Amino acid sequence: MTATVTAIWGRFAVDAPLVLWLLPLALLPFRASAQRVVPVAAIDAGPADPLSRAIGWALRIAGCLAIAGLILGIAGPYRRGETVTRTGIGAQVSILVDRSGSMNETFAGRQPSGAEESKAAASRRLLGDFVGSRAHDQFAVTAFSTAPMLVVPMTDRHEAVRAAIRAIDRPGLDYTNVARGLAMSLSQFGPQAANVSRALLIVSDGAAVIDPRVQGTLRAEFARIRPNLYWLFLRTKGSPSIADKPAGEDTPQAAPERHLDLFFKSLGTPYRAFEAEGPEAVAAAIRQIEALERDPIPYTERRPRLDLSWMAFGLGLLGLLVLVAGKLAEADVRRGQRALTPRAKAAVPERIAA
Repeated sequence: MTATVTAIWGRFAVDAPLVLWLLPLALLPFRASAQRVVPVAAIDAGPADPLSRAIGWALRIAGCLAIAGLILGIAGPYRRGETVTRTGIGAQVSILVDRSGSMNETFAGRQPSGAEESKAAASRRLLGDFVGSRAHDQFAVTAFSTAPMLVVPMTDRHEAVRAAIRAIDRPGLDYTNVARGLAMSLSQFGPQAANVSRALLIVSDGAAVIDPRVQGTLRAEFARIRPNLYWLFLRTKGSPSIADKPAGEDTPQAAPERHLDLFFKSLGTPYRAFEAEGPEAVAAAIRQIEALERDPIPYTERRPRLDLSWMAFGLGLLGLLVLVAGKLAEADVRRGQRALTPRAKAAVPERIAA
Protein backbone atom coordinates (compact mmCIF):
# COMPACT_ATOMS: atom_id res chain seq x y z
CA MET A 1 0.00 0.00 0.00
CA THR A 2 2.80 2.41 0.92
CA ALA A 3 4.61 1.64 -2.31
CA THR A 4 1.45 2.35 -4.30
CA VAL A 5 0.91 5.71 -2.62
CA THR A 6 4.56 6.60 -3.16
CA ALA A 7 4.30 5.69 -6.85
CA ILE A 8 1.18 7.84 -7.24
CA TRP A 9 2.74 10.87 -5.55
CA GLY A 10 5.90 10.34 -7.57
CA ARG A 11 3.96 11.13 -10.73
CA PHE A 12 3.33 14.72 -9.56
CA ALA A 13 5.70 17.66 -9.12
CA VAL A 14 5.76 21.48 -9.00
CA ASP A 15 7.82 24.10 -10.83
CA ALA A 16 8.52 26.21 -7.73
CA PRO A 17 8.71 23.90 -4.69
CA LEU A 18 9.89 26.71 -2.33
CA VAL A 19 6.47 28.37 -2.66
CA LEU A 20 4.94 25.38 -0.87
CA TRP A 21 6.53 26.61 2.38
CA LEU A 22 3.71 29.19 2.42
CA LEU A 23 1.03 26.50 2.73
CA PRO A 24 0.79 26.79 6.57
CA LEU A 25 -0.79 30.21 5.91
CA ALA A 26 -3.88 28.29 4.81
CA LEU A 27 -4.55 27.56 8.52
CA LEU A 28 -5.00 31.25 9.35
CA PRO A 29 -8.81 31.19 8.87
CA PHE A 30 -9.03 28.72 11.79
CA ARG A 31 -7.15 31.11 14.07
CA ALA A 32 -8.64 34.47 13.12
CA SER A 33 -12.11 35.39 11.91
CA ALA A 34 -12.89 37.86 9.18
CA GLN A 35 -16.51 38.18 10.30
CA ARG A 36 -17.85 41.64 11.11
CA VAL A 37 -17.78 42.83 14.71
CA VAL A 38 -21.36 43.63 15.76
CA PRO A 39 -23.00 44.85 18.95
CA VAL A 40 -25.00 41.95 20.39
CA ALA A 41 -26.15 41.56 23.99
CA ALA A 42 -25.14 38.23 25.59
CA ILE A 43 -24.90 35.70 22.78
CA ASP A 44 -24.90 32.88 25.37
CA ALA A 45 -28.41 33.88 26.32
CA GLY A 46 -29.69 33.01 22.90
CA PRO A 47 -30.67 29.49 21.78
CA ALA A 48 -28.14 27.19 20.10
CA ASP A 49 -27.89 27.93 16.38
CA PRO A 50 -26.39 24.92 14.48
CA LEU A 51 -26.95 26.63 11.15
CA SER A 52 -24.86 29.64 12.11
CA ARG A 53 -22.14 27.39 13.49
CA ALA A 54 -22.09 25.38 10.24
CA ILE A 55 -21.91 28.57 8.19
CA GLY A 56 -19.00 29.76 10.33
CA TRP A 57 -17.07 26.55 9.74
CA ALA A 58 -17.90 26.67 6.04
CA LEU A 59 -16.45 30.19 5.80
CA ARG A 60 -13.28 29.09 7.61
CA ILE A 61 -12.87 26.12 5.27
CA ALA A 62 -13.49 28.35 2.25
CA GLY A 63 -10.75 30.71 3.44
CA CYS A 64 -8.40 27.78 3.86
CA LEU A 65 -9.16 26.55 0.34
CA ALA A 66 -8.71 30.03 -1.12
CA ILE A 67 -5.24 30.49 0.40
CA ALA A 68 -4.10 26.92 -0.30
CA GLY A 69 -5.38 27.01 -3.90
CA LEU A 70 -3.60 30.27 -4.68
CA ILE A 71 -0.32 29.03 -3.18
CA LEU A 72 -0.50 25.72 -5.05
CA GLY A 73 -1.34 27.50 -8.31
CA ILE A 74 1.66 29.81 -7.95
CA ALA A 75 3.88 26.76 -7.24
CA GLY A 76 2.95 25.36 -10.69
CA PRO A 77 1.79 21.76 -10.08
CA TYR A 78 1.89 19.26 -12.93
CA ARG A 79 1.72 15.54 -13.63
CA ARG A 80 4.96 14.16 -15.01
CA GLY A 81 5.13 12.80 -18.54
CA GLU A 82 5.39 9.04 -18.83
CA THR A 83 5.87 6.24 -21.33
CA VAL A 84 3.15 3.60 -21.46
CA THR A 85 3.68 0.25 -23.19
CA ARG A 86 0.68 -1.19 -25.03
CA THR A 87 0.04 -3.99 -27.52
CA GLY A 88 -1.26 -3.49 -31.04
CA ILE A 89 -1.32 -5.32 -34.36
CA GLY A 90 1.60 -4.84 -36.70
CA ALA A 91 5.22 -5.75 -37.34
CA GLN A 92 8.74 -4.45 -37.56
CA VAL A 93 9.44 -4.07 -41.27
CA SER A 94 12.92 -3.35 -42.58
CA ILE A 95 12.63 -2.16 -46.19
CA LEU A 96 15.66 -2.63 -48.44
CA VAL A 97 15.35 -0.63 -51.67
CA ASP A 98 17.51 -1.17 -54.75
CA ARG A 99 18.96 2.10 -56.04
CA SER A 100 20.86 0.77 -59.01
CA GLY A 101 20.61 2.62 -62.30
CA SER A 102 18.11 0.16 -63.79
CA MET A 103 15.50 1.24 -61.20
CA ASN A 104 15.26 4.52 -63.08
CA GLU A 105 13.78 2.67 -66.06
CA THR A 106 10.18 1.60 -66.60
CA PHE A 107 8.97 -2.01 -66.42
CA ALA A 108 9.37 -2.04 -70.20
CA GLY A 109 13.10 -1.41 -69.83
CA ARG A 110 13.22 2.17 -71.16
CA GLN A 111 13.43 5.68 -69.78
CA PRO A 112 10.03 6.95 -68.60
CA SER A 113 8.19 9.43 -70.77
CA GLY A 114 4.83 11.09 -70.44
CA ALA A 115 2.64 9.34 -67.88
CA GLU A 116 4.99 6.34 -67.56
CA GLU A 117 6.46 5.57 -64.16
CA SER A 118 9.91 4.29 -63.45
CA LYS A 119 10.26 1.27 -61.19
CA ALA A 120 11.57 3.52 -58.43
CA ALA A 121 8.65 5.94 -58.78
CA ALA A 122 6.06 3.14 -58.69
CA SER A 123 7.75 1.61 -55.65
CA ARG A 124 7.85 4.97 -53.93
CA ARG A 125 4.13 5.58 -54.46
CA LEU A 126 2.96 2.12 -53.39
CA LEU A 127 5.30 1.75 -50.44
CA GLY A 128 4.17 5.16 -49.23
CA ASP A 129 0.61 3.85 -49.12
CA PHE A 130 1.81 0.74 -47.28
CA VAL A 131 3.50 2.79 -44.55
CA GLY A 132 0.89 4.13 -42.15
CA SER A 133 -1.90 1.77 -43.16
CA ARG A 134 -1.64 0.37 -39.63
CA ALA A 135 -0.91 2.67 -36.73
CA HIS A 136 1.52 0.44 -34.82
CA ASP A 137 3.82 -0.82 -37.58
CA GLN A 138 7.49 0.10 -37.25
CA PHE A 139 9.67 0.67 -40.30
CA ALA A 140 13.31 1.08 -41.25
CA VAL A 141 14.46 2.08 -44.74
CA THR A 142 17.82 1.17 -46.27
CA ALA A 143 18.92 1.98 -49.82
CA PHE A 144 21.67 0.11 -51.62
CA SER A 145 23.58 0.15 -54.87
CA THR A 146 27.37 0.16 -54.78
CA ALA A 147 27.19 0.67 -50.99
CA PRO A 148 24.26 0.57 -48.55
CA MET A 149 22.90 3.71 -46.95
CA LEU A 150 20.70 3.83 -43.87
CA VAL A 151 17.91 6.28 -44.65
CA VAL A 152 15.71 5.87 -41.58
CA PRO A 153 16.32 3.55 -38.59
CA MET A 154 13.51 1.48 -37.09
CA THR A 155 10.79 3.89 -36.01
CA ASP A 156 7.03 4.28 -35.67
CA ARG A 157 7.21 7.85 -37.03
CA HIS A 158 5.42 7.06 -40.26
CA GLU A 159 5.72 10.54 -41.74
CA ALA A 160 9.51 10.32 -41.51
CA VAL A 161 9.41 6.89 -43.16
CA ARG A 162 7.21 8.18 -45.99
CA ALA A 163 9.62 11.06 -46.51
CA ALA A 164 12.48 8.56 -46.79
CA ILE A 165 10.54 6.47 -49.29
CA ARG A 166 9.80 9.56 -51.38
CA ALA A 167 13.54 9.90 -51.92
CA ILE A 168 14.06 6.46 -53.48
CA ASP A 169 13.37 7.69 -57.01
CA ARG A 170 16.53 9.83 -57.01
CA PRO A 171 19.12 8.74 -59.60
CA GLY A 172 21.02 5.63 -58.52
CA LEU A 173 24.26 3.93 -59.50
CA ASP A 174 24.88 0.98 -61.80
CA TYR A 175 26.31 -1.59 -59.42
CA THR A 176 24.14 -3.72 -57.07
CA ASN A 177 25.77 -4.88 -53.83
CA VAL A 178 22.87 -6.69 -52.24
CA ALA A 179 24.98 -8.47 -49.60
CA ARG A 180 25.95 -5.30 -47.76
CA GLY A 181 22.42 -4.01 -48.08
CA LEU A 182 21.05 -7.17 -46.46
CA ALA A 183 23.52 -6.90 -43.58
CA MET A 184 22.53 -3.30 -42.85
CA SER A 185 18.80 -4.08 -43.09
CA LEU A 186 19.14 -6.96 -40.65
CA SER A 187 20.93 -4.71 -38.17
CA GLN A 188 17.82 -2.50 -37.91
CA PHE A 189 15.89 -5.02 -35.82
CA GLY A 190 16.24 -3.90 -32.22
CA PRO A 191 16.62 -5.81 -28.96
CA GLN A 192 12.84 -6.42 -28.78
CA ALA A 193 12.87 -8.20 -32.13
CA ALA A 194 12.41 -11.62 -30.52
CA ASN A 195 9.01 -10.59 -29.14
CA VAL A 196 7.48 -9.13 -32.30
CA SER A 197 6.82 -10.09 -35.89
CA ARG A 198 9.78 -9.13 -38.07
CA ALA A 199 9.80 -8.76 -41.83
CA LEU A 200 12.59 -7.93 -44.25
CA LEU A 201 11.19 -6.58 -47.53
CA ILE A 202 13.58 -6.35 -50.48
CA VAL A 203 12.49 -4.19 -53.40
CA SER A 204 14.80 -4.82 -56.34
CA ASP A 205 14.76 -5.37 -60.09
CA GLY A 206 17.83 -7.58 -60.17
CA ALA A 207 20.53 -9.19 -58.12
CA ALA A 208 24.27 -9.44 -57.87
CA VAL A 209 26.48 -12.30 -56.86
CA ILE A 210 26.91 -12.72 -53.11
CA ASP A 211 30.46 -13.61 -52.19
CA PRO A 212 30.56 -17.09 -50.56
CA ARG A 213 32.61 -15.61 -47.74
CA VAL A 214 29.77 -13.18 -46.97
CA GLN A 215 27.08 -15.83 -47.25
CA GLY A 216 28.16 -17.46 -44.00
CA THR A 217 27.82 -14.18 -42.09
CA LEU A 218 24.39 -13.52 -43.59
CA ARG A 219 23.22 -17.04 -42.74
CA ALA A 220 24.23 -16.54 -39.13
CA GLU A 221 22.36 -13.22 -38.92
CA PHE A 222 19.22 -14.67 -40.51
CA ALA A 223 19.36 -17.62 -38.11
CA ARG A 224 19.68 -15.26 -35.12
CA ILE A 225 16.92 -12.82 -36.08
CA ARG A 226 14.70 -15.15 -38.16
CA PRO A 227 12.70 -12.48 -40.00
CA ASN A 228 10.00 -13.23 -42.52
CA LEU A 229 11.76 -12.56 -45.80
CA TYR A 230 9.96 -11.07 -48.80
CA TRP A 231 11.55 -10.30 -52.15
CA LEU A 232 9.54 -7.96 -54.35
CA PHE A 233 11.24 -8.61 -57.71
CA LEU A 234 10.46 -5.78 -60.13
CA ARG A 235 10.90 -7.77 -63.30
CA THR A 236 11.50 -6.00 -66.58
CA LYS A 237 9.17 -7.34 -69.27
CA GLY A 238 10.90 -9.96 -71.36
CA SER A 239 13.67 -10.60 -68.81
CA PRO A 240 14.16 -14.09 -67.28
CA SER A 241 12.11 -15.11 -64.28
CA ILE A 242 13.85 -15.99 -61.03
CA ALA A 243 12.74 -19.59 -61.62
CA ASP A 244 14.20 -19.84 -65.17
CA LYS A 245 17.36 -21.85 -65.61
CA PRO A 246 19.87 -20.40 -68.07
CA ALA A 247 20.37 -22.21 -71.35
CA GLY A 248 24.09 -22.53 -70.73
CA GLU A 249 26.05 -22.83 -67.51
CA ASP A 250 23.90 -22.41 -64.39
CA THR A 251 26.13 -20.17 -62.29
CA PRO A 252 25.48 -17.10 -60.08
CA GLN A 253 27.19 -14.96 -62.70
CA ALA A 254 24.93 -16.26 -65.48
CA ALA A 255 21.65 -16.12 -63.50
CA PRO A 256 22.12 -13.91 -60.41
CA GLU A 257 18.37 -13.54 -59.69
CA ARG A 258 17.83 -17.29 -59.75
CA HIS A 259 20.78 -17.96 -57.43
CA LEU A 260 19.78 -15.20 -55.04
CA ASP A 261 16.37 -16.85 -54.84
CA LEU A 262 18.05 -20.19 -54.13
CA PHE A 263 20.16 -18.56 -51.43
CA PHE A 264 17.10 -17.12 -49.74
CA LYS A 265 15.36 -20.51 -49.84
CA SER A 266 18.37 -22.12 -48.16
CA LEU A 267 18.33 -19.76 -45.16
CA GLY A 268 15.68 -21.73 -43.25
CA THR A 269 13.63 -18.61 -42.60
CA PRO A 270 10.08 -18.00 -43.92
CA TYR A 271 10.52 -16.66 -47.43
CA ARG A 272 8.29 -15.58 -50.31
CA ALA A 273 9.19 -14.02 -53.64
CA PHE A 274 6.82 -11.83 -55.66
CA GLU A 275 7.50 -11.15 -59.31
CA ALA A 276 5.88 -7.92 -60.48
CA GLU A 277 5.88 -6.72 -64.09
CA GLY A 278 3.90 -3.53 -63.48
CA PRO A 279 2.55 -1.18 -60.79
CA GLU A 280 -0.64 -3.24 -60.38
CA ALA A 281 1.37 -6.36 -59.61
CA VAL A 282 3.50 -4.41 -57.13
CA ALA A 283 0.36 -3.16 -55.37
CA ALA A 284 -1.07 -6.70 -55.19
CA ALA A 285 2.19 -8.03 -53.73
CA ILE A 286 2.30 -5.32 -51.08
CA ARG A 287 -1.31 -6.09 -50.08
CA GLN A 288 -0.38 -9.75 -49.62
CA ILE A 289 2.61 -8.84 -47.48
CA GLU A 290 0.46 -6.54 -45.36
CA ALA A 291 -2.10 -9.31 -44.83
CA LEU A 292 0.59 -11.80 -43.78
CA GLU A 293 2.17 -9.52 -41.15
CA ARG A 294 -0.64 -9.22 -38.61
CA ASP A 295 0.79 -10.25 -35.25
CA PRO A 296 0.71 -8.56 -31.83
CA ILE A 297 3.41 -5.94 -31.40
CA PRO A 298 4.25 -3.93 -28.26
CA TYR A 299 4.46 -0.20 -28.74
CA THR A 300 5.02 2.76 -26.47
CA GLU A 301 2.93 5.86 -26.02
CA ARG A 302 4.55 9.00 -24.68
CA ARG A 303 2.15 10.91 -22.46
CA PRO A 304 3.18 14.57 -22.22
CA ARG A 305 3.41 16.56 -19.03
CA LEU A 306 -0.01 17.75 -17.83
CA ASP A 307 -0.33 21.19 -16.23
CA LEU A 308 -2.51 21.15 -13.10
CA SER A 309 -2.28 24.83 -12.16
CA TRP A 310 -5.80 25.44 -13.42
CA MET A 311 -7.17 22.98 -10.86
CA ALA A 312 -5.36 24.73 -8.00
CA PHE A 313 -6.49 28.20 -9.12
CA GLY A 314 -10.02 26.85 -9.60
CA LEU A 315 -10.00 25.57 -6.02
CA GLY A 316 -8.82 28.97 -4.80
CA LEU A 317 -11.50 30.73 -6.86
CA LEU A 318 -14.18 28.51 -5.36
CA GLY A 319 -13.07 29.43 -1.84
CA LEU A 320 -13.00 33.13 -2.72
CA LEU A 321 -16.50 32.99 -4.20
CA VAL A 322 -17.84 31.42 -1.00
CA LEU A 323 -16.14 34.12 1.08
CA VAL A 324 -17.54 36.88 -1.14
CA ALA A 325 -21.01 35.34 -0.90
CA GLY A 326 -20.66 35.24 2.88
CA LYS A 327 -19.70 38.93 2.98
CA LEU A 328 -22.58 39.92 0.77
CA ALA A 329 -25.01 38.05 3.03
CA GLU A 330 -23.90 39.84 6.21
CA ALA A 331 -26.51 42.08 7.82
CA ASP A 332 -25.52 45.72 8.28
CA VAL A 333 -26.48 46.01 11.95
CA ARG A 334 -24.53 49.26 12.32
CA ARG A 335 -27.02 51.02 10.05
CA GLY A 336 -29.81 49.68 12.23
CA GLN A 337 -27.99 50.91 15.34
CA ARG A 338 -28.06 54.50 14.10
CA ALA A 339 -31.84 54.27 14.00
CA LEU A 340 -32.10 53.37 17.72
CA THR A 341 -33.31 55.86 20.30
CA PRO A 342 -30.81 57.25 22.84
CA ARG A 343 -32.38 55.11 25.58
CA ALA A 344 -32.08 51.95 23.44
CA LYS A 345 -28.48 52.78 22.60
CA ALA A 346 -27.66 53.04 26.30
CA ALA A 347 -28.98 49.52 26.78
CA VAL A 348 -26.61 48.08 24.17
CA PRO A 349 -23.57 46.45 25.86
CA GLU A 350 -20.02 46.77 24.59
CA ARG A 351 -19.33 45.26 21.16
CA ILE A 352 -18.33 41.65 21.00
CA ALA A 353 -17.26 39.51 18.08
CA ALA A 354 -20.05 37.68 16.34
